[in-house]
Amino acid sequence: MSETPLPPPAALPAAPDAAAASPSAAPAVTATVAPATAARAPVADCTQQLKQLFPALFTGTVKPLKLRIQVDIQERAPGTFTKPALSAFFRRHTGSTSYLIAVSRATHRFDLDGQPSGEVSAEHRQGALDELARRRANQQARIDLEEQQRRNRAGLLHDFQTTTLTPANFCALKGVAVDELDGLLALARSEAEDRTRQAPARSAPGFDRPRRAGPPGGGQRPRHSR
Repeated sequence: MSETPLPPPAALPAAPDAAAASPSAAPAVTATVAPATAARAPVADCTQQLKQLFPALFTGTVKPLKLRIQVDIQERAPGTFTKPALSAFFRRHTGSTSYLIAVSRATHRFDLDGQPSGEVSAEHRQGALDELARRRANQQARIDLEEQQRRNRAGLLHDFQTTTLTPANFCALKGVAVDELDGLLALARSEAEDRTRQAPARSAPGFDRPRRAGPPGGGQRPRHSR
């Protein structure tokens, strides 16, 4: 199932705002992108523009980002992105499961040119591992809940098919709203049909029929001459 990205854990700081960095923290600029003359990019365009401007970092395998990467972006591509748009992009990017996996496995962070720039600290790596574990637990809890709900619907269908109560009395007994009963029963029937279609092939007649044992080696039984 698809998973909606969650905000990054506290131990994993998203890329800081440009205003938060001192001038001394910015790396030497070797090349710049001309300032944009058109309207600044909205959030929806950030991903595509970052891939076009800095493919070494934002295409291919997800990489842990250099700290204060927003400062570098604003210096290399002045006027192209608004501060809110970049911040929104990085909240989603650093909160994605693929990014957390990258942080949990990598030893270094990377700059806009795809070059190593600083190590991934043990604190940030552990923060990524903790968040991944939390998401796995949440996902398993959802799976367990959905399975329990399927079992409940199957039981409801079985009981409805065998009850002598009126629908209203049956709903009162089961604690189900009368206007929801038909939908629950229809879903239970659909799920039952799915289980039947997905039944393993070995349940087909004759699949488990034992074969007659042949002679050792799999060859034909020799004929004895008179």
